[in-house]
Amino acid sequence: MAKVRLIARLDIKGSNLIKGMNLEGLRVIGSPQAYAERYYREGIDELVFMDIVASLYGRNSIREVVSWTARHVFVPLTVGGGIRSVDDATDILRAGADKIAINTAAIKRPSLIAEMARRFGSQCMVLSIEAKRTTPGRWEAYTDNGRERTGLDVVEWAKEGSRLGAGEILLTSVDQEGTRKGFDLELLQAVSLAVPVPVIASGGMGSTVHLEQAIRIGRADAVAMADVLHYGRLSISQVREAARASGIQVRQP
Repeated sequence: MAKVRLIARLDIKGSNLIKGMNLEGLRVIGSPQAYAERYYREGIDELVFMDIVASLYGRNSIREVVSWTARHVFVPLTVGGGIRSVDDATDILRAGADKIAINTAAIKRPSLIAEMARRFGSQCMVLSIEAKRTTPGRWEAYTDNGRERTGLDVVEWAKEGSRLGAGEILLTSVDQEGTRKGFDLELLQAVSLAVPVPVIASGGMGSTVHLEQAIRIGRADAVAMADVLHYGRLSISQVREAARASGIQVRQP
């Protein structure tokens, strides 16, 4: 069994690291570069940068943050938000990213997933899915930071994305995001069992118990954390040790 990856998620607006609840009510936390470097020094496995308003305003301003981070932080870096073409992805990868995450652009033109997978390899192509529960056992995919409905069933879209070449899925529960009440385990399990690629649980972690549930019940391959790290509710070492104590295999930093 592959070791579970511990990932710090940093949502960015302009030059600021921000955090909200249900992807709304955003508050400025500080410098994304400073937090990224801190998490790296504390032993995080990977980082995810998401420019959460790039798609909304049709632009991408994260390149400078990525470039600085790539020079000072030496763990895999996934970058998403406002990436609409292979050329956009090329620019971000040249700035120092290791993987590209797309959501809105993939839903508008699913063939972009295949184009990126062919150009950069599936291991570089991450499909980001923002999910909202609609009825028991069903979720709809959203875009623009949980604002816009797509009509797409999340599980079916995840299957299609992996078929087209996505090598990983970043699965964010909009309902749970920022609540610290735990992940949507039913959502995680439904997607994890439906696709042959790794699934990253995102949205809702408030304790180490939630991590264990995401892995054992939700079948996630990695866990993305934001609130619990940004506000110092948990340290990366506490999360890692708790995972080990529960029998979950994690990487040695």
